Amino acid sequence: MADEATLSEVLARKAAVDMLIERTAGELRQALRAAAVELRPFPYFPQSTTEAIEAEPGGAAKADVGCVVVCPDGELYELTMAVDFSTETGTVDKREDLRELNLKPQDYIAYAYNALVAITRTLAERAGKA
Repeated sequence: MADEATLSEVLARKAAVDMLIERTAGELRQALRAAAVELRPFPYFPQSTTEAIEAEPGGAAKADVGCVVVCPDGELYELTMAVDFSTETGTVDKREDLRELNLKPQDYIAYAYNALVAITRTLAERAGKA
């Protein structure tokens, strides 16, 4: 029968994993910033005046976060868009708002990876057209 791990061993393993996650998130943050710099001009989000690429990780998306995008600075933001139509004046008021995200490292990894894939895809498409 194998010896049971001691509490200190269990806590040490957890601390090592937390450090790995934090290091990985930091490295992804650097890679994302570098990739965003390469993407000039940066594309506009569809039907928007905001330079941004969607970074949604599919099933790993957080329910309490809206549309996550990466912007030219390589940072992740929540993008909200609203359209108000006035029937009295016939005018359309369109609003866009970017809110900086402060994700936990384990959540950041999924969004940053997806953002890097999206930027890489866009760069590859541009290179193929050159």
